Amino acid sequence: MLRLAFRSAVLCLGVAFVGLLFPFPVGAAAPRPNMVLLLADDLGWSDVSYHGGEIKTPYLDQLAARGAKLEQFYVQPVCSPTRAALLTGRYPMRHGLQVGVVRPWAQYGLPLEEQTLAQGLQQAGYFTAICGKWHLGHFQKSYLPTERGFDHQYGHYNGALDYFTHERDGGFDWHRNGEVCRDEGYTTELIGNEAVRLIENHDFKRPLFLYVPFNAPHTPLQARPEDLELYKHIPNRNRRAYAAMVHCEDLQVGRIVNAIEKRGVTPNTLFIFSSDNGGPLGSGATNGRLRAGKGTLYEGGVRVAAFATWPGHIPAGAVIQEPLHMVDWYPTLLELAGAIVKQKMPLDGRNIWPVLTQGARTPHADILLNTTPGQGAIRSGDWKLVLNGGRPEAAGETSPEPAAPKRKAKRANVGGSETVELFNLAEDPFEQRNLAAQHPGKVSDLRARLDAYARQAVPPKAAPRPADFVSPKVWGEFK
Repeated sequence: MLRLAFRSAVLCLGVAFVGLLFPFPVGAAAPRPNMVLLLADDLGWSDVSYHGGEIKTPYLDQLAARGAKLEQFYVQPVCSPTRAALLTGRYPMRHGLQVGVVRPWAQYGLPLEEQTLAQGLQQAGYFTAICGKWHLGHFQKSYLPTERGFDHQYGHYNGALDYFTHERDGGFDWHRNGEVCRDEGYTTELIGNEAVRLIENHDFKRPLFLYVPFNAPHTPLQARPEDLELYKHIPNRNRRAYAAMVHCEDLQVGRIVNAIEKRGVTPNTLFIFSSDNGGPLGSGATNGRLRAGKGTLYEGGVRVAAFATWPGHIPAGAVIQEPLHMVDWYPTLLELAGAIVKQKMPLDGRNIWPVLTQGARTPHADILLNTTPGQGAIRSGDWKLVLNGGRPEAAGETSPEPAAPKRKAKRANVGGSETVELFNLAEDPFEQRNLAAQHPGKVSDLRARLDAYARQAVPPKAAPRPADFVSPKVWGEFK
């Protein structure tokens, strides 16, 4: 059920937001907007203060209050699959990226036949830039961001790098436009610096697509001393460092928004924010009352804090409860840009602009949360089916190396048995009551939908670390 709550006041982000004018009527036909897409890494549902968390995130709160909070927004259980979904509008099971992240030594990435969101926007005349984490392959030059539609790249290719040394497994991983970059500093702040610099120097006669995938607050749990001091009252060491990392990320969001305001282009800039997956409960994150966390198919793993803000187009103070998915941004943003949406690969994403601006219902009959050889989950309306949800198969950066898949798309039992769970999220949003026995017909319906997706899935890619692997001095460096 869709619930839109409107507020009469618009909160401000420092002095930059005071007196902001809205030149277009809400829901009006939009000019091609600048797009700033902010992605957090491993942010828990309740780790933004607008969800009642103890971590103070004033800049995210203020930006969210000026737009629509997407309270039933879904992603994948771990990092690389969500990024693939965002950039292609297709579920990761179509790329073979449905099980885990792209490891540093992996000899694969986002398949080259996939048109990325950046390529579509670039062809439509946008200047496209990525500042932050790529994590979709770097074993060949053709897989790098500057070969996948980005005019400008800054940041790192792998996940889980050191925030201060910029190393992953002994290899250096900081780059600008495909070349090694020796900028010194804390990665979250460096990403903010580069995003602000791009905004300050951009000629806004050409629309801007700025993708800012922060690596914070992903492990390793490393924070700046000044941020740690603000959370010294938290006794748990991991939680304290995690909170400090989120605080620094929030500061960078504020700087980016302020830079847009200083250039006078806020009225024609769409801001989007999301986490890439639910919070990892063992690494300092919290997901409130949502069940479980990162790497699982329960709500705590795949439902994240997210919002979209565009003054004068998206109603300020809206709270949208319609189920949406990361794949939806691909067709939505391309249509806003006047770009070509149709491509040779079938899309799973749908244009959600009417949902954001006019109170429309979700365009999805169902949303695939994932399907792998051993587990899966799907949502249709208020109903959610989870198969083997207690056996997380998704491999994150801190999980054991994945074994090579033994089956293709056929549904598999794990350990000789299968756990089937059915939830009504309208009545039981925290997934406490398994209704599978009471509603066998609904189980059959959702399972048929899930199995249909499973039959379309390609075999998952896996990259066990070779026994003789030695990290290069610089990741992704090509002569």
